[in-house]
Amino acid sequence: MPPCRCGYLDDPAMACSRAPKCATEYQSKISGPLFDRIDIHIDVPAVKAGDLTLPPPAEGSAEVAARVQKTRQIQLDRYRDLESPEIIRTNAQIDGKLLEKVAAPSTEGKALMEEAVEKMHLTARGYHRVLRVARTLADMERQEKIARHHLAEALSYRRIAPQMLG
Repeated sequence: MPPCRCGYLDDPAMACSRAPKCATEYQSKISGPLFDRIDIHIDVPAVKAGDLTLPPPAEGSAEVAARVQKTRQIQLDRYRDLESPEIIRTNAQIDGKLLEKVAAPSTEGKALMEEAVEKMHLTARGYHRVLRVARTLADMERQEKIARHHLAEALSYRRIAPQMLG
C-alpha cells in the first residue's frame, strides 16, 4: 500500500503537502489486528527514469530463486519427519511448542525481544511472526541457531501501526 493517500510521502520531487498527518490518517484505516498479521513491511521507492539505464544487479532472478529454493529445502527437511496432523513445509506454518523449539532465541535475543515487546507494543501474534521471520533469516544463512542479528533484522521489517503510536 502507498505510505499515504496521495502516495508521495517519501518522494522528494513530489512531497506530500499534508505529511505526516496524511500518512497517519491513511494508515490508521487498517485495524491493528490486521496490521499485526503482516510479517514484513518494506518501503519500495518509485523507480526513477535514470535508474532504468543502470547496469543490472549483480544477483539476478535465477540466483535469487536458487537461494530461496535452498532455504525452502532446509525447512522441508526440518519438518519432514514430524508427527503432525498436517503437513508442515515452511516456517510460516509452525505454531506453539514447535515454534518455541525451532525458533528459540538466544539469551541476547530474548533480551532484545523483551525490549521489542515493550517498546514496539508487540502482541503475542507479532512476537511469533518475528520469530518465524528470524528462523527463516537464519535458514538463509544456513545457521542452526537464531542469533540476535536475525531477530534484529526481523524486527526491522515490522512497522508500528499508527494506532499504537499515539
